[in-house]
Amino acid sequence: MDYSATKDYLFGLKQKIGPKYGIDRMRLFAARLEHPERTYPVIHVAGTNGKGSVCAMLEAMHRRTGRTVGMYTSPHLVFLGERVQVNRVPLTPDEICAYVGELRPHVEAQGERDPDDHPSFFEFMTAVAFLHFARKKVDLALIEVGLGGRLDATNVVQPQLSVITSIGLDHTEFLGETLMEIAAEKAGIIKRGVPVVIGRLPEEAEDTIRTLAEGRGAPVHSVCEVFGDDLEKYPQTRLAGSHQRINAATATLAAQVLQNTLPVSDEARAAALAEVQWSARWEKFPLSHGRTLILDASHNLEGAQTLDENLARLHAETGRAPIILVGALGEHRARALLDVAAKHAREIILLQPHQPRASTVEELQKLVPASFRGPVRPGLVGKIFPIPGECALGNPGDTFVVTGSIYLLGEILERFSHATPAGEGVLQDRL
Repeated sequence: MDYSATKDYLFGLKQKIGPKYGIDRMRLFAARLEHPERTYPVIHVAGTNGKGSVCAMLEAMHRRTGRTVGMYTSPHLVFLGERVQVNRVPLTPDEICAYVGELRPHVEAQGERDPDDHPSFFEFMTAVAFLHFARKKVDLALIEVGLGGRLDATNVVQPQLSVITSIGLDHTEFLGETLMEIAAEKAGIIKRGVPVVIGRLPEEAEDTIRTLAEGRGAPVHSVCEVFGDDLEKYPQTRLAGSHQRINAATATLAAQVLQNTLPVSDEARAAALAEVQWSARWEKFPLSHGRTLILDASHNLEGAQTLDENLARLHAETGRAPIILVGALGEHRARALLDVAAKHAREIILLQPHQPRASTVEELQKLVPASFRGPVRPGLVGKIFPIPGECALGNPGDTFVVTGSIYLLGEILERFSHATPAGEGVLQDRL
């Protein structure tokens, strides 16, 4: 199969099989492949926000020691291969084709025995990651949970460390309506006797996780207990925002907990945090005429709180209000983002991500607070970003902040950074 046919096959998994939540199929799939995920140490990372950033920080730390490090994250921004990286080198189209050719017979055989056992797209990509890391003989694999934890496909791993970065109200249709219910789902990644690192969590969420961890004999290591409450004393990092300092503390503590088996020096940790890269997290791009574009994947209530802080700091630094572009999936997320945008924007531009669950421009318009007195208008990604490196908005010196759905950020990065669109947004899926 060439890459076009390969993508068609993977898209077919999305369309025909659809999203599935549960780990029984993944257990069967991993067993058919003789459990490649058991051939290397794993750090398993869950949380409402910060999972990808913590994985990127840990990857940079361990790679600085000379280790070969695998990292599995989702969703991708532009290219499907971004999900599966070894030493930050993504899977190539040829590699994806080869893995699809190899795994397709296993997928079809498993589905023929029982249609309910047919792996989903996310499960397929999880298996690709497991196999790729085994064949690259990684010294460590960082596995990010796709959704929740307890029933996520990645939860077949037997990690050396579990990490829960944050707990907030998101994906409530799957995970529960309260912080305690969501915390219980995230804590499903905790294995008997395996230590767990937790970030700064709401009290009720932390209590839930500690209770479950105690029942499994899993020691808990808390960022708050180790680093305290003063964020100025938290590790510094190249990624902007106080939330990233919390993520840096979480990654640092995770590295410290495994110091006996996977040692990382203080110097390596500091250098890694100073150079780590993770796209679309308050990421700045210079534009012509002194303008600046900032892409920030704040997509839920917890992220909106961080966005509020970053926008206030931006206004103080530049002395002028930014133009804010917003696109989101669902009313709950959109309302939180637009409430924050209305506090800081000179103008709000509404965008509809190219996703079935995306809020329409008309729906977004109704959620803009009545107190906002600036212009509010619809926009189209293709017209705003007509060619790579260009933005058709604003005046000299303006700053544009794009926030909301990571899928929207991917669409913009694709147009802004690549002369030939990849068209792989259709392969976005967390389940």
